[in-house]
Amino acid sequence: MTDRSAPAMRTADGRGGATAVLIATCVSALVVNANTSAVSILLPAISRDVGSSVAQLQWAVTAYSLVGAAVIVTSGTMGDIFGRRRIFLYGLLLFIVSCVWIGLSDSGWAVIAGRAVQGASGATILACGMSLISVATTGDAQVRAVSLWGGASAVGASVGPLLGGALVDIAGWQGLFWVDAVIAAACVPVTLRGVAESSDPTRPRDIDVLGTVLIAVVLVPVILALTEGSSWGWLSLATLGCFALSAGALVAFVAVEKRSAAPLLDLAMLRNGRLVGATLVILIGAAAINGLMYILSIYLQDPATLHMSPLTAAVATLPAMLGMLVISLFVSAIAARLGTRQTIGLGFVISTVGFGVLAGTRLDWEYAMFVLPLVAIAVGMGLTNGPASAMATTVVPATQVGAASGVSNMARYVGSAVAVAACAAVYSGVAANATAAWAAAGDAVAKGMARASLLLTIMSAVGILLCLLARRHRVAHPDSSHVAQAAAAVAHTVPARAAD
Repeated sequence: MTDRSAPAMRTADGRGGATAVLIATCVSALVVNANTSAVSILLPAISRDVGSSVAQLQWAVTAYSLVGAAVIVTSGTMGDIFGRRRIFLYGLLLFIVSCVWIGLSDSGWAVIAGRAVQGASGATILACGMSLISVATTGDAQVRAVSLWGGASAVGASVGPLLGGALVDIAGWQGLFWVDAVIAAACVPVTLRGVAESSDPTRPRDIDVLGTVLIAVVLVPVILALTEGSSWGWLSLATLGCFALSAGALVAFVAVEKRSAAPLLDLAMLRNGRLVGATLVILIGAAAINGLMYILSIYLQDPATLHMSPLTAAVATLPAMLGMLVISLFVSAIAARLGTRQTIGLGFVISTVGFGVLAGTRLDWEYAMFVLPLVAIAVGMGLTNGPASAMATTVVPATQVGAASGVSNMARYVGSAVAVAACAAVYSGVAANATAAWAAAGDAVAKGMARASLLLTIMSAVGILLCLLARRHRVAHPDSSHVAQAAAAVAHTVPARAAD
């Protein structure tokens, strides 16, 4: 795993224009996270336009996270070696190309392919953006910059569904991608003119390409099995073969990492029980919130249930996003008072109750029945994600902070990819079985929503169990960078705590 704490080599003009760095990184982080959070809202509209099922199009969400998980660390490493500004620019250009590709797509698989490319570009922009901030700023200025970056990420994730929903009526579902392409393109000249190049001359020149590929080989068969298992049969040769392939790839990944000169994942870090615990909490949190946003976006727009427009559905998800943003203002103080483990545990208890209520979803529920559970889930997730992110970077030595942050970032992508696939499979599978049993369309969809929510309830309850088994930990000297971590909890990447 890349260590971002090593001394950086800067160009002759010093820190490369902190203002330009902030503009380029914050605007791009806002756009990437807005794009990420908006896509679930757009799936029904995309489905109607290109003639692909929503179940197939869940890969547009899953592929993004899957590719992001594979490249999030590698892209940061490439920035350290070949130049952070250069790789950041490549990420921006690739993001623009992917937006244009998706905007011109006329089939579901073309959209999915574009989203896979977008996952690579988004991960690169976020990883190298944080590296550019760490080079351009120090001390209190770095804490402020990290806070702004975290805030921009959170704002992007919050406004994404609203922007996407509004643009559907104005320019079709493609409108979001055209707007994102234009804004990302505006970041290119800012980066070229105002951001200095930097790299890490002490960083080994090796890149763990094989490890990156094996991460994808581990995840793709698992997600494919989760998606198709109900139709293939859970004990079929195809399903079991997918699980066996993933298991074999995992064994190969461990063997490769042990021998790599610059491993994607430093396996020695896994002996740190607190880091592993914090990473699992982060994975569960990302899985739960992304799984929920997927099934909720589909359910709200289904003609057999509430039949909302994309914009109305986006507004309907606001309680979750706003609840998470509001609690982020207080989570640092709560964690300092109660302790990290207790705060995380409290968050999982609250979110488990919220998911449990949604597990009772029935067709006769009006939207008002969803509001309180959504707020509870949002508050619970906000209480878990921020402290867990802070914990992941405070339970390791200063030389491993960058690596620990990389582990956390990868966990977010993995959790999102697996949970969306699992929730989509349960949602559509239960609904299809109910329809086959002659249930009314609305009742079948409501059963799918309830059963998928039950899966998320179990995930959240596992988080409670983790907290009961964990040792007490209190984050030392909480500062405003922890607030940034909490604010960015709705984003895929959370900044590492600034070094003292």
